[in-house]
Amino acid sequence: HITPEKFYVEACDDGADDVLAIDRVSTEVTLSVKKDIPPSAVTKPIYGILGTIRLVAGTYLIVITKKKKVGEIFSHAIWKATDFDILSYKKTMLHLTDIQLQDNKVFLSMLSHVLSVDGFYFSTTYDLTHTLQRLANTSPEFQEMSLLER
Repeated sequence: HITPEKFYVEACDDGADDVLAIDRVSTEVTLSVKKDIPPSAVTKPIYGILGTIRLVAGTYLIVITKKKKVGEIFSHAIWKATDFDILSYKKTMLHLTDIQLQDNKVFLSMLSHVLSVDGFYFSTTYDLTHTLQRLANTSPEFQEMSLLER
């Protein structure tokens, strides 16, 4: 969900009430609840957040907008991210000079090109960041932790 002040990322899991709120001015990330999402928010489905990047115009949020199932590992679905949106935290570009606008446009084009190259894979239930050998040598507690906690 997008408002002029925040991005709200709502979990699609059944019974999940948590919402990730990203402030578009301070870039602060907090946990919120669904009822905090304003009714005026523009809603668009996404399949994940690739990350953020700082360019000339400011910070951008990169989200996965299309995915394709490419296989399974131990019954865990593996997805290939096939399309992305690059969302600006800034509401306007009026603070930029013509040269800065042109530079930002070039950087966005370069970023779009990188994102169009095959090779972005993810799983919502399996850790693709470690080898199976490494995972076998870790504790169950480690495997239960989120990637951010690790």
